[in-house]
Amino acid sequence: MTPSRSSSPAPGSTAALRPANQRRIVELLRARGGESVTQAEAARETGLAAATVSNIVRDLSAAGIVETEPGSGRRGSVVRFARTAGLVASLDFGHSHVAAAVADLAGVVLAEAEAPLHADHPYVEGLALAGELLDTALAEAGHDRSDLRTLCVGLPAPIEGRVVRASAILPGWIGVDAEAVVAEAFGLPVHVENDANLGAWAEHRVGAARGSDNVVFVKSSSGVGGGLIIDGRLFRGARGMAGEIGHLTIDDQGPLCRCGSRGCLEAYTSTATLAAMFAGQGSGVGMTELVAAAHEGNVSARRVFEDAGLHLGWGLASIVNLVNPDVVVVGGDLALAGDLVLDAARVGLRRHALADAADTPVVVSALGRRASLVGGLLLAAERTDVLA
Repeated sequence: MTPSRSSSPAPGSTAALRPANQRRIVELLRARGGESVTQAEAARETGLAAATVSNIVRDLSAAGIVETEPGSGRRGSVVRFARTAGLVASLDFGHSHVAAAVADLAGVVLAEAEAPLHADHPYVEGLALAGELLDTALAEAGHDRSDLRTLCVGLPAPIEGRVVRASAILPGWIGVDAEAVVAEAFGLPVHVENDANLGAWAEHRVGAARGSDNVVFVKSSSGVGGGLIIDGRLFRGARGMAGEIGHLTIDDQGPLCRCGSRGCLEAYTSTATLAAMFAGQGSGVGMTELVAAAHEGNVSARRVFEDAGLHLGWGLASIVNLVNPDVVVVGGDLALAGDLVLDAARVGLRRHALADAADTPVVVSALGRRASLVGGLLLAAERTDVLA
C-alpha cells in the first residue's frame, strides 16, 4: 500500500523555513521600533543570506505587510511595516483622564487624543468616552476602526487574570472583567494591563531604560505604583500585584493611606500629598505650579520636593536591595519635578540601600505622562501576529 503524502512541507526544507525566516524579519522590524532597516542590515542582524532576505521582503511586500523604498549605494532598499498591515491602539485610564492613541505595527505613534474624566465614573461611561477619543485619533491618522488589529488598555489597578481588583483610583472598575467588556465594546482582540507595568515596558523598550534588562519603574501621580522588568520580561507576580511600591510601609505610625494602612510610601509621595503640603501657599496648586514655585526659589515648595524625594529614596532602597535593577525610572506627574525630587531620592537611596546597590541610577522618565499609553501601543504591536 502506498503511504499517503502529507501536504505539510518536510522539516528543514525551504518551504518549512520560509515562515520562520519571515518571522525573523518581522521581529527585527518590531525591535527597531520604527527606525529604518535596510535589507543589508536585515541580512547581517538575522544571519540570513542577502538573497533570502530579498525574497522574504518581496513576499511580505506582496502580502501588504511591509513596504520598501530605494536605499543608497550597496545597502539595499529600506524596509518598514506598511499601513496596509493594520494598526494597533492603546487606551490609558488615569485618575482624572483617559487617553487614546494609534500606532503602526512597529509601535510608532501616529495620533493621540485625551480628555478629562471624573475618577468615580462607571466603566461604561469611560469606555464610551475612550471610543470617541479613539475615533478622533484614527481620523487624524487618516484611518478608521476597520484598520485596527489589536487594542491594549492600561488601568491604574492590579489586574488578576482579566479582573480589576481593588482600586481606590477607579472605583467604577472594581470587579469588572475588563478584557471582556472592552472586547465587547470595540470588537477587537484586547489585552488589559496595569498602567505602571505598561510604563515600565515603554521605558524599557524605547525610553530612559532602553538597553537595560532589569528595570524598576515608579509612576507617581494621584497614586504611586510600580512596574518591574526582570531579565527583559515584565514581571507581574502570582496575582498581578507585583510592583505595588506605593504601599510599602515607611512608618507604621505615619499618615493614613487610602488603602487603610498607615505610613505607606504613597502617603508621602503622591502628587495629591505634595499639593496638600503646599496648600497653605494658595488654592488650586497643581504639579506645574508647584514646580514653577520651586524653580523660582520658594523654600516651601523646595522643601515639599525634598521631603518627598527622601521618602521615595527610602522606598526605592527596599526594591533595589531585593531586585538589584540596572536603573530606576521615575515617571508620572512627579517626574515634572526632575532633579528637584530625584536629587533627594538619590540621597535617600544611598542612606538605606546596601553599599553595592546604593549607586543604582535613578533617572527621570523619557516619556513622561505618556509612558503607559506608549507602552500599550508597544504591547499591542508585539501581540499582533501579522503572519497569521
